[in-house]
Amino acid sequence: MRLADYLDKGASLGRGTPCLTTGATTLTYGEVYDRSVAVAGALQHTGIATGDRVAVLSANDPLALTCVFGISRAGAVWCPVNPRNEAEENRQLFDLFGCRLLFFQRRFAGLVAGIRDRLPNLRWLVCLDGAVDGAITFDTWLAQHPAEPDVHRHPADGLCMLAGTGGTTGRPKGVRLTELNMMTSTALALMSYPFGDRPRYLALAPLTHSAGVLTFPILSLGGEVVIMPAPDIGEFLALVAQHRITHAFLPPTVIYGLLDHPDLDRTDLSSLRCLWYGAAPISPTRLEEALTRIGPVLGQLFGQTEAPNMIATLAPAEHFRPDGTIATERLASAGRPTPLTTVAIMDGQGALLPPGERGEIVVRGPLVMDGYHENPAATAEVSTFDWHHTGDIGYLDDDNFLYVVDRAKDMIITGGFNVYSAEVEQAVLAHTAVAESAVVGLADEKWGERITAVVQLRPGRSVTADELIAFVKQRLGSVKAPKQVEIWPDLPRSKVGKVLKNVIRSELQE
Repeated sequence: MRLADYLDKGASLGRGTPCLTTGATTLTYGEVYDRSVAVAGALQHTGIATGDRVAVLSANDPLALTCVFGISRAGAVWCPVNPRNEAEENRQLFDLFGCRLLFFQRRFAGLVAGIRDRLPNLRWLVCLDGAVDGAITFDTWLAQHPAEPDVHRHPADGLCMLAGTGGTTGRPKGVRLTELNMMTSTALALMSYPFGDRPRYLALAPLTHSAGVLTFPILSLGGEVVIMPAPDIGEFLALVAQHRITHAFLPPTVIYGLLDHPDLDRTDLSSLRCLWYGAAPISPTRLEEALTRIGPVLGQLFGQTEAPNMIATLAPAEHFRPDGTIATERLASAGRPTPLTTVAIMDGQGALLPPGERGEIVVRGPLVMDGYHENPAATAEVSTFDWHHTGDIGYLDDDNFLYVVDRAKDMIITGGFNVYSAEVEQAVLAHTAVAESAVVGLADEKWGERITAVVQLRPGRSVTADELIAFVKQRLGSVKAPKQVEIWPDLPRSKVGKVLKNVIRSELQE
């Protein structure tokens, strides 16, 4: 299925029903369908050929999402670009992908102007929401290229999306995602979580990432996508109540903010059926709090750009025992491997490990990407032993629940012992004063690496470094307890909200 087919499926269930909503404006399925057809025709008339790459640089916006379906319908490849990226990283991505046309919002005109002269393949600039020097406005572009699309266009290799991995450790890589990858991810979402007729999805997280992929199952059911142009927890709560939202996706850091928001307990959240969380480990303590205060609707998804969202899932019901009590012993799990995905644990020599033993999480199946774009060396490295290597350390228990222990690169060797930073982070997060924690290893003459925790406190709370060290030592023992604790007002984050441990290490080692 093309990406446009999910929209078309929803339109077949009722052209007059709500499709995309932002603020006081709602577009019906018929309106979004017709506009996407016009975009496809204009792309083809402009000169975009089958398999050409078309980029979208935008905050969450209905027109930007509509263009995604137009790109798909034109037989081109969608290249989502995160507006929070540094300009040079975006230039590298545009250059790597060979993008020929860019849709962008006017607020990013400065970024575009700064890199366009170094992008020889980029021939057309279309501004979605106004006039910008050197670009054509969307309405003018559409009027100049009125054409019916060739509906038979289809990339020969099934490629539908090129996604950047981020450039914090060097040049970004391009993940080649096919229509089969997207169809598998969508099918697994529909298999794994509760939906019902015409769900209503609230998009707070960037649509360039997991939140965007999760719109496809919603639209295939004829559901409504309510789009937030900017993240705001108070507005999120208000919109859930106003629109009777059934589904949403939030990273753990935003769930923590939700739990600390004064409006949470007085907001009607009874319409929620599934509040997805993922993209980073969640504190089991805070997850239990969310299940108690928000309701039995939390659903975990575990994946990565190279295998989008659905490597393993923990559905809302799986957070509970048969008697209805919270299954606290399972809250640290990423769930069970999904039906169309094979998951195993591998040692460094390529041998698969039995339940309970820790090693790298490896994956096979139609969810796994087609490889890294024009990077055969990186593709071969991540595909060693004919499995996709996630870079995560974990284990499977006797009931086939997957536990993600740490990123392989974040393991700390201290005093001759292997310590997983994520395990220490979860112990630190169990303290009621702590909102966020990041644990890194710093060079140390005595220990080899010194376990160091950097924490951000919850509003109005206080705790000393010695108190936190003693707290963790009581839970994990002296080997895994931090030797050093730093309390910072904020932790450094990437453009998608992940804590930047490389920045923390750099600042602490200066």
